[in-house]
Amino acid sequence: MSVSNVYLPTPATLLEVSQETPDIKTFRVEPRQPFDYRPGQFAMLSLWGYGEAPFSIASSRSDGDVMEFSIKQVGGFTEQMHGLQPGEELGVRGPYGNFFDVAAARGHNLVFVGGGIGLAPLRALIHGVLHHREDFGQVVILYGARTSADLVYRNELKRLAARPGLRVELTVDVGDGEWTGHVGVVPDLVKKAPEDFAGWMAFVCGPGIMIRFTAQALLGRGVEPARLVTTLERNMQCGLGKCGHCYFGGKLVCSDGPVFTWRDLQEMDAEP
Repeated sequence: MSVSNVYLPTPATLLEVSQETPDIKTFRVEPRQPFDYRPGQFAMLSLWGYGEAPFSIASSRSDGDVMEFSIKQVGGFTEQMHGLQPGEELGVRGPYGNFFDVAAARGHNLVFVGGGIGLAPLRALIHGVLHHREDFGQVVILYGARTSADLVYRNELKRLAARPGLRVELTVDVGDGEWTGHVGVVPDLVKKAPEDFAGWMAFVCGPGIMIRFTAQALLGRGVEPARLVTTLERNMQCGLGKCGHCYFGGKLVCSDGPVFTWRDLQEMDAEP
């Protein structure tokens, strides 16, 4: 079912809150009117009396009617979000933006590269791919964060790593006494990967500097610019391409994006 008016928030109930990291929580939200959305899109969440803000949808429509949002506490609105308890109500407006081209990815080997909270929009696509696993070739997930405490979806990633035909590699910028995995920045995982990425489709999301260096590493490993896909966040406020706050490289990120190929960015003469 589609939302009848994208300008109005749909009332939704908060079902569950999971603590991912010290400053990131995942919120399971059930809109009163189910949303049709695609991986890569975002929604505006609103709290009465506090306003609204855009967040990537971290779940796949194939997961059911419940939507998930992984939110980092960085300001006043997200502080209020982090204080919510199951059973409370909020508003959901959207979905907005373009989306990952799943049809173009069918039949290809796929590599997902995420940094920090940037794994959230990729998670939606990963879930969709795994629901139709037979439509895709090899699947590799490369993910990192500043420390082991900053890694999101750790239990889920462990389950994915145990699946046949799926390789998951994690890294942290700074190791500690409990971390026994790879230590280094995310682009290092791309450079050291045993796969030949020529002909693969790559999906990247994270901080701007991580996207830039990861993209160069993937291009150096044979990924074509048109098959290297990323998502951007640029001061999105209205979600509808009306306010102009997210203008970037001649585009409006909220309506022309947030999903762009690296070839798109080259044509825009812009970098994340």
